[in-house]
Amino acid sequence: MTGLSHVSPPRVLAISSGGGHWVQLLRLAPAFEGAEVHYACTDADAAGDVSAAPFYIYPDANKSQPIKLALTAIRIACIIVWVRPDVIVSTGAAGGGLAVMMGRWLGIRSLFVDSIANAKELSVSAKLALRAADAVFTQWPKVAAQTPAVFRGSVL
Repeated sequence: MTGLSHVSPPRVLAISSGGGHWVQLLRLAPAFEGAEVHYACTDADAAGDVSAAPFYIYPDANKSQPIKLALTAIRIACIIVWVRPDVIVSTGAAGGGLAVMMGRWLGIRSLFVDSIANAKELSVSAKLALRAADAVFTQWPKVAAQTPAVFRGSVL
């Protein structure tokens, strides 16, 4: 048929560090239905959780490891260039925050969901994401009441 255009599904980069951040990111996976999802994590073993999807590894780092954090930033920048996502979704920690910030510079929409472990205040990554993400969610109503983050429930 002529005149029909093909619209490709949105491409999502779902990125987080390993452990609890990764578990929470996977619990968001049903929201990605119909999208082309690419995953990135600090834990190579996490690839088994998403075996059908493209998977990328980046080094784990935090603010007290500036050289390692710089290497993490370079790797995440490469992942973003390779994937060319329409949206970035992260549950933290540092790498997810970096991805959201880089996405902002490139005009990529983003969503940051702070860890359920942050019951009293936002994480450092979530605080940084407030400046760059299209939306930042907390999993605690009291934290939402004290910050610009939004509470819509918990993923755990």
